[in-house]
Amino acid sequence: MSRSQQTLKTPVEISGIGLHSGNEVHVRLLPAPVDHGIEFVRTDLEDAPRIPAHIRFHSLHERRTKLMREGVGVETIEHFLAACSGLEVDNLVVEMDGPEFPGADGSAQPFVELLQKGVAIEQKQQVKVLILEEPVFVREGDATLVALPSDGANLSLQYVASFDDPEVQGGVFSMQLTPESFVEQLASARTFCLASEVEALQAAGLGKGATRENTVVLGDPETVQRLPDEAVRHKLLDLVGDLSLLGAELQAQIIATKSGHSTNALLVERLLDLLQEQETGGLVERESGMDIREIIKMLPHRYPFLLIDRVIEVEGYKRAVAIKNVTINEPFFQGHFPERPLMPGVLQLEAMAQLAGMLLLRRLEYSGKLAVLWSLDKVKLRGGVTPGDQLRLEVETTRIKGETVQCRARGLVANKVVCEAMLMFTMIEA
Repeated sequence: MSRSQQTLKTPVEISGIGLHSGNEVHVRLLPAPVDHGIEFVRTDLEDAPRIPAHIRFHSLHERRTKLMREGVGVETIEHFLAACSGLEVDNLVVEMDGPEFPGADGSAQPFVELLQKGVAIEQKQQVKVLILEEPVFVREGDATLVALPSDGANLSLQYVASFDDPEVQGGVFSMQLTPESFVEQLASARTFCLASEVEALQAAGLGKGATRENTVVLGDPETVQRLPDEAVRHKLLDLVGDLSLLGAELQAQIIATKSGHSTNALLVERLLDLLQEQETGGLVERESGMDIREIIKMLPHRYPFLLIDRVIEVEGYKRAVAIKNVTINEPFFQGHFPERPLMPGVLQLEAMAQLAGMLLLRRLEYSGKLAVLWSLDKVKLRGGVTPGDQLRLEVETTRIKGETVQCRARGLVANKVVCEAMLMFTMIEA
């Protein structure tokens, strides 16, 4: 049984120093509508670029979670995301005037208190849930992650830790994740490093904001831990934060051995593949989906130029996902390389534009208008689309200014990107 989505009742703010950069940053959390997700906004940059907290924007960096979009990044966000996931806060706009999130005391506890201050409220939409039905295994060196089907309603977590220092003892920690258990067992566990790593980390330019108060130094006799197995608990805290990049709640049992942020990201990517397969296969019922009858009511296009068969996901006015089943009966195959049929790249772009137009026409201020494609930018055609393929279309609104709207779009076949572009529309009277 899925729960209702949640956001905050009132905006809240926090300032602090980044754990790695040592730079001051101010953060403001704002309520967001249903299906918005958590989105970071860099208010210190021109046009305030936005970066959704999703694995699509994950960028591999050492010892922290970083998201990148068009050269703009936010980093060390995992403790904050863990707090949001642990307290089941799903929709937020997170304004930041710098690239690195405050390190606070090195744990998620300050962010738990911040979210509690903002007061979580329920919204009129259910969360998306991935119920794992088959085992998933990822390995990276000696780090492994195993996700198994589970009969329980909650996420079951276990971490097995061992460290590359014979003087530092490993450990095992297990738990069932609920808001209560997160606060009691994980939230206050601080980030850590080995005493033998300190000089190398400093030489790499990391840990400029680290202190003995916000970082546990394993192997240092002067270090006092807050909790038994604090470092092992913190590894689970990081995992909870990284799992939130899936964009859905997970019902499964996860066993982690020596895993870190990069291995966590590999698992989330695999889980996203399963989530997409379930959605496109019709195994996940989405109230936000639309069949062809509903699509025809919204779009003026008709056969043979209507290139969307079904909308499988709509996130408010921000993002939509649809599918186009490509068959040999498509009229364009009669003349476009009949001996080796390929869907024309311009029609792939048209399909993405139609989905973007449908998303825009959901907005009240654009009712009675048409979304006319005005320009294309950053167009890339990466692979052929042939009869029998299912073309997955994804569009996301990136900027709205009056009657002009910019969208990011891409098409995928078998989870591989075959086309992508930035689409610019102008809204005209129908």
